[in-house]
Amino acid sequence: MLYMPIIVLFYQENGLDLESVFLLQGIYSVAVVTIEIPSGYFADAWGRKNTLIIGSILGTIGFVIYALGSGFWPFLIAELILGVGQSFISGSDSALLYDSLLAEKKEKDYIKIEGRIISFGNFAESIAAVLGGLIAEISLRMPFIIQIAIAAIAIPAAISLKEPRSIFKEKPSIFHILSIVKDTLYTNKLLRSNVFFSAIIGSATLTFAWFVQPYLKILDFNVSEIGIIWALLNLTVAFATLYAYKIEKQLGKVKTLLLITIIVSATYLVSGMFNIIISVAVMFVFYFVRGIATPVLKDYINRLAASNVRATVLSVRNFIIRLFFALTGPFLGWYSDMFSLFSAMFLAGIIFLSITIVVVIQLIIIEKNTRLKSL
Repeated sequence: MLYMPIIVLFYQENGLDLESVFLLQGIYSVAVVTIEIPSGYFADAWGRKNTLIIGSILGTIGFVIYALGSGFWPFLIAELILGVGQSFISGSDSALLYDSLLAEKKEKDYIKIEGRIISFGNFAESIAAVLGGLIAEISLRMPFIIQIAIAAIAIPAAISLKEPRSIFKEKPSIFHILSIVKDTLYTNKLLRSNVFFSAIIGSATLTFAWFVQPYLKILDFNVSEIGIIWALLNLTVAFATLYAYKIEKQLGKVKTLLLITIIVSATYLVSGMFNIIISVAVMFVFYFVRGIATPVLKDYINRLAASNVRATVLSVRNFIIRLFFALTGPFLGWYSDMFSLFSAMFLAGIIFLSITIVVVIQLIIIEKNTRLKSL
């Protein structure tokens, strides 16, 4: 993702203020939310490979529009297409991985393998961040132009995939989708708690990523320096995900959940209170915990989801992430423009801390009751 270190700067160069940036990303989230669960169900019913191919094609088209467009409305069209494309990919990829491991009786290796995939991705993004920052010195649009070719590589990669098939016993229908959603968010309390916790943490890390660039700009870092810091942050995620399975095994589930809750919330609060260089160091702690959280929390969900509905369940998680971001992102962007970026980050910290404390307590209680019932 060559464009990520400079995307907010690119928006600003094309006439968007921070409120418009968050509004644009909020609409992107709405696009993802709208089709997230149906696309996950489509993946379960007709094949994860097929949805990954569709998502890769739409992703390439979205970057073509970005490279050619300027201003809010062309960017909105690009974001809508990218949003739909991403919804076809999210959930399908992790479901395909878990079921591939399950078919070989290696599902216990999921955290390690998912962590390795995320790590490779972040190593690649780190290299892209440095290159993107350097390329952006020529033009902030140039990273998007080159991104078209990079995105297109995903199409033959998706076509080359193979998958173990899980066939629905039920005939695919809207009622079956609703029954899966009901089971995920209501009937299965343990699954519900894990999905909600993972989704809130996912939304917190997504929101933080959109604060990083303007935050570093306020601290007087130039474009190239922002690119380098972005690369180092992604390297931090890459190293953390490689060892996520060991850290989770050492800490256990409860301590892992508490660690994620405390670090994620505290980073927002510290960044909002202290607009000094030490806040950059705190960011690296945040990204280290993010590297642990992503594969570990997905694994907790995969353990509880049936194979033939796995992509749909993961899509419910992604649905909640995007819905929450769509509700809070534009508000935090407006708050930042009206008051300050630092006060907006502090407020975000209060919001995420309040919600995650409630959810993690419920999750720990349900986990304990479930273990007692099984004895």
